Amino acid sequence: MIALKNDLLNFAFPEVHSGARCSIAFERTLRIPDDGKDYPLPPGLGRFPLRHLDDAAERLPAEWHRRGGVILPMHQAEAMWIDFDLAAARFPYPFAVKIATGKICALTGDMWVDRLNRDPQDYVVVPEQPWLDGYCVEKGVIRQFVAMPLEEGYTVEEQLTGAARHGGLQIAAYPMKRERYEALSEGLKGAPAHDGDGVVLYGGALGMGLAPGGRMKQDIYDDPYGLDAWDLRHAGRCFVTVVNSTQWMAITGERPPLEPPTARRYTEAGLPWFDYYGGDAQAIAGAEKLEKVESVARTAREKGRSPLPGNETFDVTRVIELGSGRTDRVREMT
Repeated sequence: MIALKNDLLNFAFPEVHSGARCSIAFERTLRIPDDGKDYPLPPGLGRFPLRHLDDAAERLPAEWHRRGGVILPMHQAEAMWIDFDLAAARFPYPFAVKIATGKICALTGDMWVDRLNRDPQDYVVVPEQPWLDGYCVEKGVIRQFVAMPLEEGYTVEEQLTGAARHGGLQIAAYPMKRERYEALSEGLKGAPAHDGDGVVLYGGALGMGLAPGGRMKQDIYDDPYGLDAWDLRHAGRCFVTVVNSTQWMAITGERPPLEPPTARRYTEAGLPWFDYYGGDAQAIAGAEKLEKVESVARTAREKGRSPLPGNETFDVTRVIELGSGRTDRVREMT
């Protein structure tokens, strides 16, 4: 079951285990410069709002209604990161989570398939992976998720398939098998506790897709449990349709969040960036397919268009280190 509450996607599998729950949020953040430098983690600026797509079915294209899921607003060239929210769980239940944009896997660059693959690994393991900020292009480096219009050649989907058929994000969550979890948590009292009560635009209108932005230091951790640990018989899948601010207002009647500050203005104000240390966790290699995909800034230059606003290079001088313990995972703007 997937429920939407407080702008969180809540996945629950009571048929597997009473504690088999995880939550996913889509976080607003600074767009880092797309200048070839490797930047630390930018701050979280609050969750993007999420709404049930079915609540506006009569104002949406038939294809959007068919695929279901939720809708999310982003300004053009705005960045996001995905937070695997664990704050409500004392002992988080492990999940394998697949993330794709335009049905292209964000870790491997391969087309979406309804299963888990280990070689190469096409999923992240929660709670070991606290967040994901972009496409895995090298070991220890991602390119930031940046929203761009479809059918203009920017998105990973268009660069790898030549078409803009899907856009948005696709999420699949697989819980750990009950017996593996019980063996893992033997000796622990209590179970993860979440508060989990579930809960025609323009003809042929296109939503937004995600494209690769600037480079960021971030490890994508190897699965420490092995493929056999995951319950492949049970999975929750959700399509997240990304729309621009005008579409969001037409669909929901709500104003979208204001555009975030530029990364340079944020830094000049003396506010912090972050670095995350994952302890002994091993990072996976980057995807060759994704490494070859062109960034938003480079694609814009090839089209003879102006550089991205706020894309000036600068030096980050204040970086706060975050440990691998889940109690000190803070990425809030101060």
